Amino acid sequence: MFTGLIEEVGRVHQVRRQGDFQYLEIAAAHIHSTLRLGDSVNIDGACQTVVDLKGDTFAVESVAETLARSTLGDLYPGAGVNLERSMRLQDRLDGHLVLGHVDGVALLTRLEKIDEAWLLEVEIPPGLERYIAGKGSVALNGISLTVVEATPQTFTVSVIPHTFEHTTLSQKQSGARVNLEVDIIARYVERMLSSRENPAVGLTLEKMRDMGY
Repeated sequence: MFTGLIEEVGRVHQVRRQGDFQYLEIAAAHIHSTLRLGDSVNIDGACQTVVDLKGDTFAVESVAETLARSTLGDLYPGAGVNLERSMRLQDRLDGHLVLGHVDGVALLTRLEKIDEAWLLEVEIPPGLERYIAGKGSVALNGISLTVVEATPQTFTVSVIPHTFEHTTLSQKQSGARVNLEVDIIARYVERMLSSRENPAVGLTLEKMRDMGY
């Protein structure tokens, strides 16, 4: 579990690809000293497991499903990546609940600086439109962001200068591919509401109303 607050921008040190399997080595000066084998790390929005540690680098292994659903397969030596360690139970939740389970790869269609902030427009991958709502939460490349406006095809987010400068967003241009994770709460609400057609699954809309929702 993560918060969507990026701790460090790491650099890809090495990439080894064998078919649908990838070994990725990342240099991380800040978080490296606290990592242990088996720890979870959010890399550009994808939760990965640390399998090796040496020097100032750590390594993860990505399987076919991860490579198909995310941009990790696009990485190359020298590329910057957003990094966040998994949260601890005693930590403050300053962002929102981020699982590191990428729902799809979205297209960044516009970056525009307005005053000091940056407005980003993102094209929603097919099938994920219903999970995006104005003032709702999304994670882009692991960054917790709030949706400004949403249409059936796109949504916008406003990014403060600190977030823009201290993540890989500052390295992106229009047309870039970014990992998108929708708010987990939206998925569970959909699941509960869908039980109207199959009451045996769980809560029905009527039951939720009786409970005050």
